[in-house]
Amino acid sequence: METLFFLIISLVAIVSAILVVTLKNPINSALSLIMTFFCLATYYVMLDAPFMAAVQVMVYAGAIMVLMVFTIMLLNIRVDASKKHSHKLILGSIIGFFTFLNAFFVIYRSRAALPTGPYSGEMIKSVGHTELVGREIFTNFLLPFEVTSILLLVAIIGAVILAKKKI
Repeated sequence: METLFFLIISLVAIVSAILVVTLKNPINSALSLIMTFFCLATYYVMLDAPFMAAVQVMVYAGAIMVLMVFTIMLLNIRVDASKKHSHKLILGSIIGFFTFLNAFFVIYRSRAALPTGPYSGEMIKSVGHTELVGREIFTNFLLPFEVTSILLLVAIIGAVILAKKKI
C-alpha cells in the first residue's frame, strides 16, 4: 500500500514539475510549483520527518511562493502565446528524458540512498527531529544560516528598489 501511495505521489510530482517548465502563464507555473512542494512535503511525512514536512509547506509552499507570485504580478509579465517552437520542445523533451534515465540509473546503482551520518533512526525517534535540526542549525551551521538570512534581506530590499522605479 505504501508503494502504491509513493508511486501516485511521484507521478503527481513529476507531472507538476513538468508543468512548471512547460506552462506559458507564469502564475499557472507557480501554482504547479506549489503542488510540487506539497508532494515533497508528502515524501518527508513518508520518511517520518514531520518537522521537515511542516517547514517545506510553511516556508516554500507558503512564504517563498507568495513572494514569487507577488513578483510575477509586480513585473506584469506578458506572454505571447502565438509563438510556437515545436522543434525546441521535442529536442528539450529528448534531452530531459535521457537526463532522467541517466539520473535514475546513477541513483539506482550508487549508494546515494543509503543512510549515513552520526544520527541513527533510534536516536532520531528518541530525541526528536525538531531538537536535532535546531541543535545542528544553531551549532554547526550558524554561519550559513545567518548568511542566508542576510541574502534574503538583500533580495527583499532589491525587489523594493526595483518596484519603486516602476511606480
